[in-house]
Amino acid sequence: MVKMTINGKERSFDGDPEMPLLWYLRDELGLTGSKFGCGMGLCGACTVHLDGAAVRSCITPVKSLEGKRITTIEGLSANADHPVQKAWMAHAVPQCGYCQSGQIMQAVALLKDHPKPTDEQIDDGMQGNICRCGTYQRIRAAIHQASEEMA
Repeated sequence: MVKMTINGKERSFDGDPEMPLLWYLRDELGLTGSKFGCGMGLCGACTVHLDGAAVRSCITPVKSLEGKRITTIEGLSANADHPVQKAWMAHAVPQCGYCQSGQIMQAVALLKDHPKPTDEQIDDGMQGNICRCGTYQRIRAAIHQASEEMA
């Protein structure tokens, strides 16, 4: 049995220890904000926080989560009022929206490490989170705005 905390709630998992965290979140817990994109950790649609760091849940086996704290997009803010979420709305970042929960989770982690990021730090920190609609300029602008609000 693997015990972990997800969005502030203690959870226990007694299934296949190789199951990716993404499937546990979506299929077992009904937390569908994290999306399946590639299944190889390359696109970022499934990004969640593991003890505060951005990880790809599609390649993170449940067996590695004993005693860990996981935060999903649903746990980031009860009312979608985290500064990054508000900046995303202000800049109309989402187009199709599929990748956006992963983008937001990656941006929050980036701002934790770089509270006042440069464009280059944003580009480097967000690399690996793919937006097929190409909203990268709006993503960068939203991160700058969230940085100002969080300062």
